[in-house]
Amino acid sequence: MERGSTSDSEITQGVPTLALESAVRRIGQVVRGKDEIVRLALIGLLARGHVLLEDVPGVGKTTLARALARAVGGTFSRIQLTADLLPADIVGGAVPDTSTGQVNFRAGPIFANVVLADELNRATPRTQSGLLEAMAERAISVDGQTHVLPDPFLVLATQNPVEHHGVYVLPQSQMDRFLIRTAVGYPDDEVETALIVGDGVDPDTSTVESIEPVLRPEGLQALFDAVDEVTLEASVARYLQAVVKATRVSSALTTGVSTRGALQFARACRARALVEGRRFVTPDDVHALAVPVCAHRVSVAGQDRPTRRQGEAIIEELVAQVPVPV
Repeated sequence: MERGSTSDSEITQGVPTLALESAVRRIGQVVRGKDEIVRLALIGLLARGHVLLEDVPGVGKTTLARALARAVGGTFSRIQLTADLLPADIVGGAVPDTSTGQVNFRAGPIFANVVLADELNRATPRTQSGLLEAMAERAISVDGQTHVLPDPFLVLATQNPVEHHGVYVLPQSQMDRFLIRTAVGYPDDEVETALIVGDGVDPDTSTVESIEPVLRPEGLQALFDAVDEVTLEASVARYLQAVVKATRVSSALTTGVSTRGALQFARACRARALVEGRRFVTPDDVHALAVPVCAHRVSVAGQDRPTRRQGEAIIEELVAQVPVPV
């Protein structure tokens, strides 16, 4: 076992909280001042979902993905999405071997534990669909053969704000494939000043490599099992469902959260409880995740291309109106 990693037996004895806190701390060494974003990425991983980051370039999205891969002892791959990229460029394809005359499968960059899909909405709808299908199935089929993707498998996709030029907006059915949507955002003044007066070293190429793994990919299975065992009491489940229902009856929205979205919402709440060191879900988990889990799953009335903040503001208002169980 690698130094600093956690064994399966230790995880089952109550170490997950310590391991996850250690992961947040180590990733936070390079993604400074963004602990909440780091926790959301870990929640996405533990809930076996995927994370969509909508933000401007240069705020640390690549650093976050690479640091997360290092912290969990996994492999990392980056895919730069462009308008001329084909699905085969992502998933791989059949390649002839001139020495043997056979045709072999060559895996594409999606075969990694943590995949950064950069500028997803720069790719054509066909390429977007190919990537999102692989995300949903966690496997790909080429020439009738199925190839299973690595486990664990997390896609951190980035997209430019919808008001930018030259983007292909993801349809609602594809947005629903992402468990969480959030934004890294600019660092606060103190953190940014510290970076400016620092030694000028790019964290993407130096500090990230110094992160020692907290977990092994194999050991993460125990954490996945621990998420399943987190208790979701009936009163909290009713509160979660009431939040979901509010999105379906609101006049400000034309499409509410689907049943699949509700189930993923519940799993994300279980994962957050574990990250926070609890074995039970509280209303605070539902409240904290309502926007990042639900806002991208709804359609804003009267808006063909609503901004991220428009949808989030509506969800915030709806959540504030739903009675919290006592």
